[in-house]
Amino acid sequence: MGIVILSGAGLSAESGLGTFRDRGGIWSRYDLAEVATPEGFARDPAKVLGFYDARRANMAAARPNAAHRALARLSGRVDVTLVTQNVDDMLERAGARDVVHMHGELARALCAACGARWDAPKVLAPGAPCPACGAPGARPDVVWFGEMPYHMDRIEAALERASLFVSIGTSGEVYPAAGFVELARMAGAHTLELNLEASGGRFAEVREGPATALVPAWVDEVTGAAPR
Repeated sequence: MGIVILSGAGLSAESGLGTFRDRGGIWSRYDLAEVATPEGFARDPAKVLGFYDARRANMAAARPNAAHRALARLSGRVDVTLVTQNVDDMLERAGARDVVHMHGELARALCAACGARWDAPKVLAPGAPCPACGAPGARPDVVWFGEMPYHMDRIEAALERASLFVSIGTSGEVYPAAGFVELARMAGAHTLELNLEASGGRFAEVREGPATALVPAWVDEVTGAAPR
């Protein structure tokens, strides 16, 4: 038995990284069909790569916040599977271990021809060759709309044996992640949502507020640490 944590854009919002659905967030200023689909990449790779270059620069300038650091503390002390929908590296930079990136990683590049992955440069040029097979057209190693998220077998196995499922900073609207709470409940786990606002009544317990306040307080409860 253990804890499964799912984090979303709300975890990183207070680090200055754009959220997915909030009004004025980075995604609201772009047509998702143009920058977050395989078809958009095929139509205009330069536009898509430029968008992700800018996001990569934004990520490099950001810093982990108190919520990231609290989850990093937790990952080293209890049986926890730390799943994130975020493509940023804030959890790793905070010291978290073995983060499961179900939507890929902004800091990595992917070859669609052979499946090779490598550290992305600051600027990923259109037609950049794969270092493994030489095929042109390297892309960001992120899961776009219409593509299957990564590590689903591992995530579902962890949910099946979880005693506690915690959702942090996610809207609960995008599947398959939106269905994780139901899988956890079916397995007998207690379910807890930590979010600015409740996402809709599917959790046994809900705490509302900013991640930088809620997450450290909850982690202190779990670990028995004195409040910070």
